[in-house]
Amino acid sequence: MFFSFSSNAQVLEKLWETDTVFKVPESVLYSKQHGLLFVSNIEGTQPWGKDGAGSIGKMRPNGEIIEAEWIKGFDAPKGMALRGNTLTVADLKTIKTVDIKKGTIIHTLEVDGAQTLNDVTMDEKGIVFVSDSRGKKVYRIEQNKAEVFIDSTNGLRGPNGLLAHKGSLYVLDAGTLYHVQADRSLQKIAEGMEGGTDGIEAFSDDAFIVSCWGGVVYFVRTDGTKQKLLDTRKESINSADIGYNAAEKTIYVPTFWKNKVVAYRIQ
Repeated sequence: MFFSFSSNAQVLEKLWETDTVFKVPESVLYSKQHGLLFVSNIEGTQPWGKDGAGSIGKMRPNGEIIEAEWIKGFDAPKGMALRGNTLTVADLKTIKTVDIKKGTIIHTLEVDGAQTLNDVTMDEKGIVFVSDSRGKKVYRIEQNKAEVFIDSTNGLRGPNGLLAHKGSLYVLDAGTLYHVQADRSLQKIAEGMEGGTDGIEAFSDDAFIVSCWGGVVYFVRTDGTKQKLLDTRKESINSADIGYNAAEKTIYVPTFWKNKVVAYRIQ
């Protein structure tokens, strides 16, 4: 199955989709090092509910499920970042650290002042950045200490997707992709992405793949141009915080309420 929305658009080829084994999957993270996909399960009808029902699932990049609810002990986990064997997960007002070899949560950091921690990214030095959508903030975490990095005074309205890429930080906020400058000001790259900008992955040094929770995925260039890769809104299929396998040019889409992960190859 192929998807194309204009003559100059990239094309998506659907590769596979899982059964409805996940529990409101919000984020997918691909690990080249481990050859695995990690999936955050919110579970339940309250995406921000503190109910202890959340979990992290584990699967292979070919769609094979290893364990849909691999590590429990979360409330409503969302964005993730991985370095070595350490998985960092945003969970409401906390950052939880998982040892993926042991399969256990080994540390919980309470982020003072946080309201709804959402996406997580990590730079080359291991510094963590996490968005707080309702709090209109992005926190910087180093050595288990969190500080506000940018907030509404910098122009944030409801940040979600974050990407640390080659020394730069990119932020999705209310339909717009920004590049955070050295003085922490926001340089607009592209705007007008409807459906609630959610996940961001680097396709190349001058292009990104951006997902919108409502069911739209965009191909966005640094010159501000964008192309719609996927639109599943009519089918009421969400596209939350995507994962990406650059070597295979494969996008992994968590469908939230549909409880599946779907894989597409970008042509």
